[in-house]
Amino acid sequence: MISIIDYGMGNLRSVQKAFERVGARAQIVTAAEQIRNADKIVLPGVGAFRDAMAHLHDQGLTEAVVEAARSGRPFLGICLGLQMLFDVSHEDGEYRGLGIIPGRVLRFDFSDLPGGRELKIPHMGWNRLNWERPCPLMAGLDSGTWFYFVHSYYVVPAEGAASFGTCEYGRPFTAMIWRDNLFATQFHPEKSQEKGLLMLRNFATL
Repeated sequence: MISIIDYGMGNLRSVQKAFERVGARAQIVTAAEQIRNADKIVLPGVGAFRDAMAHLHDQGLTEAVVEAARSGRPFLGICLGLQMLFDVSHEDGEYRGLGIIPGRVLRFDFSDLPGGRELKIPHMGWNRLNWERPCPLMAGLDSGTWFYFVHSYYVVPAEGAASFGTCEYGRPFTAMIWRDNLFATQFHPEKSQEKGLLMLRNFATL
């Protein structure tokens, strides 16, 4: 059973429906004990980093999420669920994240680029994900596959800290991380049509 964490923010039902479309059983969970008992864990999310971390703390889920990410069980973060795994976000201030992946979350800034003002923020729409090594989550997919993005902030992993896939928007940025059992994407696989569904099927069969 795949457990999708409900901490008051996120596109929970669309993620659940995407898993159901590929024949996987997925449930939305709201309690720490449900996270601890899950076979596989998904941390989705949309919205503000500060609010997301506050909701996670207020619902008593923070410790269980950190334990799950370090447990060896398959764990997938999506969009804001990727950013929350990092040490700190600079979204409208400076806020501590879960500290599972060393690094920061920064806002896109193209002011130093020629023609940078033409690049819209948020980065919204389809873009290519590039990677250089095999990954079980990407089985059956080729580097350069298109996925769907909606975000104004991006992660900057510390050197050597789990960066896997990159995307180009103004300049290259990390759009996917992978470390052991831990996977997380800046893009939305549940909104990325057949390629995203294949990713979710791969996750369900890990």
